[in-house]
Amino acid sequence: MNVLKKSILLGGCVAALTLCAGNHLMAQGRDPAQFRQDFLDRTHDQLEITNDVEWKAIEPMVNKVMDAQRDVMGMRMGGMGGMFGGRGPRRGGDANANGGGDQQRPRRNNFFGEPSASVTALRKAIDDKAPAAEIKTKLAAVRAETKAKEAKLDAAQEELRGVLTARQEAIAVANGLLK
Repeated sequence: MNVLKKSILLGGCVAALTLCAGNHLMAQGRDPAQFRQDFLDRTHDQLEITNDVEWKAIEPMVNKVMDAQRDVMGMRMGGMGGMFGGRGPRRGGDANANGGGDQQRPRRNNFFGEPSASVTALRKAIDDKAPAAEIKTKLAAVRAETKAKEAKLDAAQEELRGVLTARQEAIAVANGLLK
């Protein structure tokens, strides 16, 4: 297997682990900041940066891209409450079986932080079985916020792309850091 394939595989594994295991890591007392630092260290090595001055210039841009990616994923995952700190009874369960009535489990923190106000408002409208017009309004707000966060991600990626060599850009694309 060549180096590029290994890098892609490693990047995919890191992304999957980071995205899917965030809650579990925090619950087990593991430090998500350490996983972030490990990712930064791997990125430093994969981009073949040997000059600390160069890395000091690039690292804040990599962090900015990672933060923007997390924010976009948080918006996209906002509709997957069952997977990331879900609400309500589990599939196949009976909400009233344990005397729970209409109570819902509290939302746990997840890798993507707290849900945005627009996603929270949309969830409430769905839970309250709001009229279609109200749901459409809330949905439009979520889409507008998602679009803004995607634009922020695009800008962060363009800023990073502007300082990378062609080889580094290719590595960053292969590892999912750039589109």
